[in-house]
Amino acid sequence: MVTAKEYAKLVEQKAPKSKTALNCVRAFLIGGGICAAGQGIFELFKQWGLDELASRTATSVTLIFIGVLITALGLYDKLARKAGAGTLVPITGFANAVSAPAIEFKTEGFVTGIGAKMFSIAGSVLVYGVSASVIYGAVLWVMGMFGVTLY
Repeated sequence: MVTAKEYAKLVEQKAPKSKTALNCVRAFLIGGGICAAGQGIFELFKQWGLDELASRTATSVTLIFIGVLITALGLYDKLARKAGAGTLVPITGFANAVSAPAIEFKTEGFVTGIGAKMFSIAGSVLVYGVSASVIYGAVLWVMGMFGVTLY
């Protein structure tokens, strides 16, 4: 009979060593690279004559398109295995979270496949994001009623 202490020691010996520091560096570099590319795309749109607001919109649309394209080509998952959270945080990660299930279940049809599965991963992000923004807006509204502004 193995005691709990002996079992814990055995598990510690057999478990793979954590690569947390390396994973953090990879996530920082890849995520930062995606954000730097986004800034470059933004500057390019501004040079092409778009105003700042239009450049922001065009940059977001371009990054979403690139995220969906590399997801469809099967490259996003390979990148995510190396970069981890660095690919999840930028807008390209959200594009991947929406498009990957849609692509995977397209054979089941538009309604039961694409429509039903598209937000299976990103749905919770949308629900909590919208909920948080409503709560934040309500707090700002109440504070405004008392003459307090944060902006």
